[in-house]
Amino acid sequence: MTIPLIKRVGYPAEKAAAIEVAASVNGQVMPPVMGAAAFLMVEYVGVSYIEVLKHALISAMVSYLGLLYIVHLEAVKADMRGLPRRHIPRWQQSVSNFSLGFVGIASVLALVSILAAVTHLLVPRQSFAVMAALLLLAYLLLLRASAPFADVLDTADVAIARIPEIGPTLRSGLYFVLPVGALIWNLVIEQLSPIRAAFWATLFLAFIVLTQRPLRAWFRGEPNKVASAWQGAQDLVDGLVAGARNMVTVAIATATAGIIVGTITLTGIGLVMTDLVTALSGGNIVAMLSLVALICLVLGTGLPTTASYIVVSSLMAPVIVGIGAQNGLLVPLIAAHLFVFYFGLMADITPPIGLASYAAASIAHANPFRTGLVAFRYSMRMVLLPFMFVLNPQLLLIGVSGIGHTLLTLASATLAGFAFISVNQAWLIVRSTTLERLVMLLSVFMLFYPGLFMDPLCAPYRKLQGDAVVAAIAQAPDGAQMHVFLRGITLEGRSVKLGVVLPLGPQAADATQRLLDSGVHMERTDTGFTVSEVNFGSRAAKQGVEAGFQIEAVEVPSDNPAREWMFLPALALIGWVVLRQRKRRDAAMPA
Repeated sequence: MTIPLIKRVGYPAEKAAAIEVAASVNGQVMPPVMGAAAFLMVEYVGVSYIEVLKHALISAMVSYLGLLYIVHLEAVKADMRGLPRRHIPRWQQSVSNFSLGFVGIASVLALVSILAAVTHLLVPRQSFAVMAALLLLAYLLLLRASAPFADVLDTADVAIARIPEIGPTLRSGLYFVLPVGALIWNLVIEQLSPIRAAFWATLFLAFIVLTQRPLRAWFRGEPNKVASAWQGAQDLVDGLVAGARNMVTVAIATATAGIIVGTITLTGIGLVMTDLVTALSGGNIVAMLSLVALICLVLGTGLPTTASYIVVSSLMAPVIVGIGAQNGLLVPLIAAHLFVFYFGLMADITPPIGLASYAAASIAHANPFRTGLVAFRYSMRMVLLPFMFVLNPQLLLIGVSGIGHTLLTLASATLAGFAFISVNQAWLIVRSTTLERLVMLLSVFMLFYPGLFMDPLCAPYRKLQGDAVVAAIAQAPDGAQMHVFLRGITLEGRSVKLGVVLPLGPQAADATQRLLDSGVHMERTDTGFTVSEVNFGSRAAKQGVEAGFQIEAVEVPSDNPAREWMFLPALALIGWVVLRQRKRRDAAMPA
């Protein structure tokens, strides 16, 4: 539905497909639903589903707002103009029209779901046949109601010259929502497998395509009912042919991806990649993250989202946490899992395999490889964001307290995303020069990761040892994330030094009680503070903490100036670029 519409308003085929690819893949990381992998993340990380949504919120919002900005810049660069209106509505009418369309579609879906639930409750054995009859009746009623507005359907393949009227447009094709309702009914109420649910919904849609023209002609009293029936059959045949032809490229890409996945699985090369990252990175955090990102792109190739997350999180998330701790960067476990999840998703976009790009290109009748390149360029914000939230966990709302701090973090991240897209698109108000793009890129890092500039000047944390450890844990704010450093001998007999990020519970005078939230039971011994027990499946257990480990030190935030002061020079740099470009735009305008 969306790709042909994007093309009809003036975007080239590759860009229309790339926009849809970027928007669809982003849906896997957008709260409040996210993908099925979010439920696995709850189990793997040991946090609640609400916490996963909270941590993913800012990066997902920045990603989607950035995509809207990309669409806007592409329209500006192509000098696209808004479609003329039949009349200029007042804002109240615009809100009313939008509400009418939204409520109309939602009402049909809700009605189908409610009827399906009641039917299944009353006649569970005959619910499929009864619901099919009700859907058929609803189709006939909606088709009858659409008969006076049927001419709208005939313009579906014609370029849009002006904004259509929302009322007639909605009433002319509301019955096309019924197959979506049937899909929801089969999945949720009947609990059929996804393949069977899609089959029945597709069969219902094929029935609509076959019968809508002759039934509409009958409702309107037109004489050429046989010709309409023949046209309906031709529409169905053309749709089946086009669908089969478009899926050829997707089938080839899927088969190729299957060979790659099989090779990785059978040879065990995925496990070797873990050792490879440790050796090649040499302890450099950015190099390690870059290597992990590349490996996730390979491991996620051709896999469904859930399977991709299982593979990349099992192999690569511990690498990020482990190597980061060895080199002074304590990475929260949720940050590591979201990092590998993002790059596992990017495998669906990135050529030469990107299955989402192939599927979108087949619908848009575009070149798959060029579509993948454009989609990757549009998704570059999804490449930068994971690096930033690993280095600056505040982007995951970790260490953020209060509404003001949250809003400041959201605003700075959004502005940074817009600035990065301006760099990527080489356009802000007018085309950007190389100097302006470099200045904007500098402001991006100031906004996304102010610690890059502030931390060398004043250390953000100070390390405490001995009795100060207990006092620091007891006095930390509610829900604080404490940096804890441990050493000990694992069950395998290896001597390790470990740095972890442990969540603390509500404030209490007893430090032992506060550590229970992360699953750690601590006691004072002659040798210091020792972990006596670790709850199975707890946050501490998932980060490698074992009974017998000793707590050597903790880190607490220092009293140095806040990193957010770096936002001021970043705003000044962006303002300088805006002033330069406004002057060039004004000079180019005719007097």
